[in-house]
Amino acid sequence: MTPEQAYEQVADATYFGTMMIKCGDADGLVSGACHSTANTLRPALQILKTAPGTKLVSSFFIMCTPTEYGEEGTLLFADCGLNIAPDADQLSEIAISSAATWKSLMSDEPVVAMLSYSTMGSAGGDTAEKVQEATRLAKEKAPELALDGDLQLDAALEASVGLLKAPDSKVPGNANILVFPDLGAGNIGYKLVQRFAKAEAYGPVLQGIARPVNDLSRGCSAEDIVGVVAITAVQAQMA
Repeated sequence: MTPEQAYEQVADATYFGTMMIKCGDADGLVSGACHSTANTLRPALQILKTAPGTKLVSSFFIMCTPTEYGEEGTLLFADCGLNIAPDADQLSEIAISSAATWKSLMSDEPVVAMLSYSTMGSAGGDTAEKVQEATRLAKEKAPELALDGDLQLDAALEASVGLLKAPDSKVPGNANILVFPDLGAGNIGYKLVQRFAKAEAYGPVLQGIARPVNDLSRGCSAEDIVGVVAITAVQAQMA
């Protein structure tokens, strides 16, 4: 890249903001209301790169629902905005990163459900087997976590269903983090909850970048922006 090209590129608002973080003039960045996810992420990955010890950048939504699930109706959904078809190892990394994020934002301990159309191997298929392998890997990497799978959504959230389908696990019925098997399931899932349950959806928030850089849906409201700014501020304090 020539100096002339660099001057031209840094005139872009997202590149300029990312350089402010790199130079220590800002602690975080929120974009996406009028920029694509790719335009938000590209400068962050090029300039800030991943956090030490992190293998994968992923995203999550904080879902505030009018229900009793999670921590007083609040749950974390991942990955609903970035990784299209994570393999088992990537899915395990998403689960571990999401648990760390939950601990930094919430007062409850993280309880992670690895979601599938199968519960504890009740159904076959590539997706269910991928989630089972991801669960095994995540338990190896972070044995201290309350994490289990594969779990159907009702088993993850409803204690009576969890007791019936997975009686030997402590996660079913207690999950506050839902890890989806791929982007299709995650993106559709959070939007269903947002629309049908009239939930507040804050994100997609990124995890795994060296400094906080967060994306917004281009359909976001002013309240959504304020919520993601608040999350970004907490991330900056924890960095």
